[in-house]
Amino acid sequence: MNPSARDYSSAAPSAVTDDSDQVFRIEQRGIDLVGPQERHGKPRDLFWMWLGSNLNIFYPVNGALVIYFGLSFAQAVLAIIIGNLIFFAVGLTSLQGPRTGTSTFAISRAAYGQNGGRGLSLLNWVTCVGFEASGLALIVLAALALLGSAGVAPSTWLKVVLLVGAMCVQVFLPLFGHQTIITVQRYLAFLLIPLFAIMAIAVAGRIHISSLSHGSGWPTFTIAIALLISAGGLSWANTGSDYSRYLPADSRPRSIFWWVSIGGMLPAVLLEILGAAIASVVKGASDPISGLPQALPSWVVTPYLIVAIVTLLAVNTIDLYSSGLTLQAMGLKIKRWQCVLVDMVIATIVAGITIFSSNFNRIYSDFLGLLIVWLSPWLAIYLVDWWLRRGRYDAPALLADRGGRYWRGNGFHLPGVVAQIAGMVAACLWIDSTAFVGPLSSRSVGSDFSFFMGLVVGGGLYYLLARRSVAAEADLADVASS
Repeated sequence: MNPSARDYSSAAPSAVTDDSDQVFRIEQRGIDLVGPQERHGKPRDLFWMWLGSNLNIFYPVNGALVIYFGLSFAQAVLAIIIGNLIFFAVGLTSLQGPRTGTSTFAISRAAYGQNGGRGLSLLNWVTCVGFEASGLALIVLAALALLGSAGVAPSTWLKVVLLVGAMCVQVFLPLFGHQTIITVQRYLAFLLIPLFAIMAIAVAGRIHISSLSHGSGWPTFTIAIALLISAGGLSWANTGSDYSRYLPADSRPRSIFWWVSIGGMLPAVLLEILGAAIASVVKGASDPISGLPQALPSWVVTPYLIVAIVTLLAVNTIDLYSSGLTLQAMGLKIKRWQCVLVDMVIATIVAGITIFSSNFNRIYSDFLGLLIVWLSPWLAIYLVDWWLRRGRYDAPALLADRGGRYWRGNGFHLPGVVAQIAGMVAACLWIDSTAFVGPLSSRSVGSDFSFFMGLVVGGGLYYLLARRSVAAEADLADVASS
């Protein structure tokens, strides 16, 4: 058998039966390994899951944001295409799940060690909760707009009631887990494709692309690309294997890569271009709920708000599921469904703070800008580690609390930790956001190369420090599993 296709998860027994991953049945498995007898599904299932997840209101907002930065429409389209090439990274980080049978940040321990991996898991958990809170805040804003159209005046208590209600509705799909999410997202894709098409047709006559011809310079263009990268595929790459781990170990990597990448990229590109076009009508909106509907005919506004709520619930489902798995990867000894409840409560509190802010777009833009600092070097290190070991992992050792192949020095793999820190420093040196401007960025008229610096420095340094030891470690894992 080809070593790269061997199912290493078969070495670890699982107490969870195949019935645990059924539609509308609460999934009991967390990051524990999926055994070969419990594998099911096909790579194309992931296309519909990622398509349904990315047909959401965040992407028109992202497209509008790059116009508000001062880009021309042509510049915005080019930035959108370049920025969304990062979805290929989601395809790449989905390849390890079928080989190991566990989640992305359990696999990440191979590069950082068990204790080093906990630190990265903490950063990922904060990221997921940040997106969850943003989604909940927008759901409440959409509900307020719906009620406002019916003559109901907004109030503090109404916001609180709507927030609690959104929390109660939001929690169901993540509680049920993997197969329910895969199934529901597929049907959502079937529903949302025609709805977004209708919205595009409805606004086509009101769009004035010619008014967006002034354009901006190179520094602003790089800032726009950085925002689109962090708002799109980069912020999904950290969840790739969470949804591919149930696939049979012999699933074709090429099929997984293309189905996942195109499923995420296609809606992101189209919806961001739509948002950029709509920005020719709406100037300076503080959030996508009160702003973008101004470009819509009156008869489309109510369906738009309903679609916004549905899509936000869908995208939050992905974040909640992955944040729960990430809590377990941090080492918390609680069940997956309990992790979902913990995350839901924390995200609701953060969303409550956000709702009373006067400028959602500014907060959201700052959040996205700072994600690059840790995500870009992590992505590079994770993929370089996978490439160096040619996809070979000791899956049971990934889940060991102490000891095992990945324990190394007190639970830390120094090449991974050092490369991560160096990559984060490099990203900080060349970032340009309203929250922080790096010294190299300020000396280059505000250009933002934080993603590329974090990627190159983090991945390059890890390769130099770990190329021999990781390859040898993978050879030993291959022999032990034979």
